[in-house]
Order: sequence, then C-alpha cells, then structure tokens
Amino acid sequence: MPKNSAKTRNVVFFVYPGIKLLDLAGPMQVFNDTRHGSDNAPAYRTVLVSVEGLEVPTDTSVCLRTDPYGEVGEPIDTLVVVGGKGAQSAAKNESVIEAVKNLAKQSKRVASICTGAFVLASAGLLDRRRAVTHWQYCRQLACEYPTIQVDDDPIFVQDGNIWTSAGVTAGIDLALAIVQADFGREKSMLIARELVVFAVRPGGQNQFSTTLHNQVLDQSNRFDGLHAWLQENLMNDLSVEVMSEYVGMSPRNFARQYHASTGSTPAKTVEAMRVEAARCYLEETEMRISEIAYNCGFRSDERMRKSFLRVLGIPPNDYQKRFRRNAS
Repeated sequence: MPKNSAKTRNVVFFVYPGIKLLDLAGPMQVFNDTRHGSDNAPAYRTVLVSVEGLEVPTDTSVCLRTDPYGEVGEPIDTLVVVGGKGAQSAAKNESVIEAVKNLAKQSKRVASICTGAFVLASAGLLDRRRAVTHWQYCRQLACEYPTIQVDDDPIFVQDGNIWTSAGVTAGIDLALAIVQADFGREKSMLIARELVVFAVRPGGQNQFSTTLHNQVLDQSNRFDGLHAWLQENLMNDLSVEVMSEYVGMSPRNFARQYHASTGSTPAKTVEAMRVEAARCYLEETEMRISEIAYNCGFRSDERMRKSFLRVLGIPPNDYQKRFRRNAS
C-alpha cells in the first residue's frame, strides 16, 4: 500500500564530474514538483551532494553547486546516483565508491539513473540483483559485473530497495514510479500531466523498438531490407522458408547467417515485431484483442497471449489496462 505520511522525504542526488545534466534534472524536477497534504507542502526535500562538496562540471556548460556528502546528517529516504560520461571513471574512484557506500547505509531506497548503475555495481550494491542501464551499456555492465542479472529491455527495474533505470529520460519514469510507490498513482499521474510527459510507464515497457534493436545489432546492415519487409507483412506467413526465399538464401544458411549478424533467431525477431505492433494497437485503439491478434499475424488470442508473456512478461489484457492512452 502507498505510504500516506505527511512527513517530507529526503532525496539525496549524488553527482561527480561528467554527469549527464538531464539524468539529474528530470528526476529532480519530478520530486521538487510533488506536493501533498491540505497545505500543499513539499513531499520531498532534494539535496545535491558530491565527494568534497565543490562545484561539479556536467556534460554541458552548466556546473553544479553541491554539498559534501559527509554533511548529510538526516536519514535518507532515497539516494539517487546519476549517470553520464563520467560514470566509468567514477566507478573506479575509491573516494566516490566509499561515499556511495556510506550514503547507501543511511538510505531506505537506492536508485541509479542510466550509467549510474556502474557506480552502484562498483559499490557492490547490485550483487545478485536484477538491474538495467542504458541499452548501449547493458552488455558491458553484465561482462564487468557477472553477479548482476542485467536485463537490457525494461525502462526501469526494482529489486527490493534497489531501483535502476535505463537511459536519460527513463530516470523521469523511475522518479514517477517512486512517487507512485510513496503517494499513490493519482499523485504520480498529476505530476506526469504537469510535466507533459507520458503518464507513468511501468518498468515492463521496452527501452526501444524491435526494429531499432535489430538495426543496432546487425552492424553489417545485411538484413535491413528484410526487417523493413517484415514490418509490412506481419499479417502474412513469415516462416523461415518464406524469409529465406525473400533474401535469396537456403533456409538453413539464412537462419545461420541471420543469427550470426543479429544474435537472434528469425522466429524470435518476427515474434518481437508482432508483439510491438500489437502493443501499438493496444495503446492507441479500442480494437478487440482477437482482431489485433489477427492483424498482427498471431492468428489466435492464445498465441498472442503466450508471445506477450514471453517478450514482455505481461498478458495483453493487463498491458492494455496499463498503457492505453485514453485509459483513466
């Protein structure tokens, strides 16, 4: 159940040289704009700290005035470690890691934005936990910290009292989700509307589209034409035999070459594209699920339900209730 205490919660943002300004500004704005109680009092008190409390440069022309982390005397409700180009260096800086460890001990909840996950990982806070970071760095995070269960798909992940988010604007989603956990969905929806951002997106939503994902993985661009053709023909038979005929290869050679280029099987790519198309129908229209299943090539409600569970971990009915644009 959401907490309804009138007490103002302390949110401490930890920064270091080279952070991405939007990683900080987006979530901080969410917390600063949240009000509660009959007197419309601030729901959160935000504090900006660094190792020494000096002026900290960002990836823009803006420098941040910070307090020394050692002067945070009160218990911390939420510690937020932001990301940016400086995260890799910060994760190897003993002073930074010591500061984060000490702050985490004082905190009820610890969160990272984007590549801030590397700092949490270096501090040992993500060991044996599920986590996410910007999709470009998920593989690196998994390789450097094999004890972490890195999920490269969600916008954000909550594992116990540890929250991690994907790149940049996903930090706003994470902050809105924290507001929802503390004060309820109505409050987080209000802030989302005020900031003119998407209404609270639960962490199950993807970081990026299936087509973009395939283009990134297929660095040879060998199958770009195939992917575009698949998008236009999701309703039709898209068996390996049909796809191999389109690219002029034998089914066996096509399957082997496709996997080598993209790291995925042709069947999984088609399934992900169909799920993505169905998501758009569920979000934007009032079509029946059976009609959506047919239009996207699933042929039956049950096949679409199984695909949604495999790809998104949520059935179509629940997805529609959460994400349909005109839903209350």
